[in-house]
Amino acid sequence: MGETLLTVGNLSAWYSEEKMILSGFSFSLAEHEVAGLIGLNGAGKTTFFKVLSGLLPAFQADGVFFNGHSVRFRDKAFKACRYMVFAEDNSFQYFTFWEYLSYVFASYGQTAPDVTELIRGFHFEDHTHILLKDLSTGNRKKVFLITAFALKPQLLLLDEPVNGLDFQSTEYLYQQISGYKAHGTVLFSSHILESITLTSDRVIVLENGEIRQTFEKGQIDAPAIRKALHNENDA
Repeated sequence: MGETLLTVGNLSAWYSEEKMILSGFSFSLAEHEVAGLIGLNGAGKTTFFKVLSGLLPAFQADGVFFNGHSVRFRDKAFKACRYMVFAEDNSFQYFTFWEYLSYVFASYGQTAPDVTELIRGFHFEDHTHILLKDLSTGNRKKVFLITAFALKPQLLLLDEPVNGLDFQSTEYLYQQISGYKAHGTVLFSSHILESITLTSDRVIVLENGEIRQTFEKGQIDAPAIRKALHNENDA
């Protein structure tokens, strides 16, 4: 891992003023790191991703720094360095995979590379010309994952990327996440403990919008993480 890539200080986020989802949330990511975010339903994982993606305006923070510079989540420069794969995404329903891929790369000012290997790895060969609305949940997820790993942004955000994938595609996803450090940083959430322990350099346990516990490389242990989650459930 390298220098600090992203720092978010004392973040609070909400959907209504009566109920805070994230409170006093301070977080950092290093360059060339894979960080896994785990927590029970309602812990705030998806809300955090929505804030990072600029989709949730109801938040405040003491400071947000990316590559050592103060940024806002909706800044064009920051958006150009990150890509988000959501747990559920029903957008672009009348695009095919090829149309979506072309659209994304044009939006990022890049030329789409050869994605044959990614298509084969995710077992998506028979679906590239089908409208996204007609794809299964798992195959629709593959559209966004293939695009993400082809784009290679400096910061890749994945919210529950395993959901809906078949076994072989899940194994291939683990390989892609683990190998992504050569290109940039990954922050991903999962409720599947295996995906966290097999790929992460650091595991963050989230509880009620706050970081309950962090496991660094060498400390990442499934029983210990499971215990932290069980303790969270008992709290």
